[in-house]
Amino acid sequence: MDSEKPVNPAKSAPSNTLQDSKATNSTVDAQVEKINMPKRLIALLIFLVVVSISGLMAKQGVLFCILTLFMVLAIIGKQKAGLLMLRVYTSLQFIIASAMPLVLHDPDNMVPSEPSSYAIGSFSMQLPDWLVFGVLILISFVQVWIAFTPKVSHYFSRAINLNIMR
Repeated sequence: MDSEKPVNPAKSAPSNTLQDSKATNSTVDAQVEKINMPKRLIALLIFLVVVSISGLMAKQGVLFCILTLFMVLAIIGKQKAGLLMLRVYTSLQFIIASAMPLVLHDPDNMVPSEPSSYAIGSFSMQLPDWLVFGVLILISFVQVWIAFTPKVSHYFSRAINLNIMR
């Protein structure tokens, strides 16, 4: 009878499974290390850092600028929380930029106004409001597109949890 025969496990089997698990872990680590940051994400992070630093220098929205810099650090660290913060940040920015023309429109004031004037250092220009709003909406749309592309989501490690203080 087969049930009465003693079963002798092969002694090489545990070492093979140990070697197999080490090989699997090394291939997973190699795959994680091979993933480089996408160029479009690098461009977005540079843009966010420049905007945050200029906001800090101008002392406008200091807390918001500091939080944006922390978000950039989480993104550089491949934290999944950084990806979620980036997606929420860009989505809210797009919603607010899209709603600005509707919120700022005053139907009682039908008097045509002069174009808005902008001055950066010694460079000054006048632009119509529709062009300013259009550029803001376009920039925020590009940011949302970058945040939701598959290459960007593939960059973030799924093994790293939502703890950004690791």
